[in-house]
Amino acid sequence: QVQLVESGGGWVQAGGSLKLSCAASGSVVSVNAMAWYRQTPGKQRELIAVITSADITHYAESVRGRFTISRDYAKNSTYLQMNNLKPEDTSVYYCNADVTERDGRGFRSVDYWGQGTQVTVSS
Repeated sequence: QVQLVESGGGWVQAGGSLKLSCAASGSVVSVNAMAWYRQTPGKQRELIAVITSADITHYAESVRGRFTISRDYAKNSTYLQMNNLKPEDTSVYYCNADVTERDGRGFRSVDYWGQGTQVTVSS
């Protein structure tokens, strides 16, 4: 079993910055793509940033140029640096990881989610 634990959410004024962290632990063999999503009440979960195992990054138009996704392979972690935050960035942010884990004598690829962390940006 694998757990994704997030940290770093909170409250900030518009124009400020926050950095989110997410670490995978447990029976991890390798972590493949990692991503950040966000979801506000009544809306679908939105993919905002992804980083592949080749360090290729992609961003949603709404955050491109303001948010930066990165990862630390040694720590099985991903980070989301959020700058120039806007009130519309207020949401619950979720970490997602495609993890290869041990499965008996073999391996399997499983998609895991973090517990979510609240980010609130005031105007």
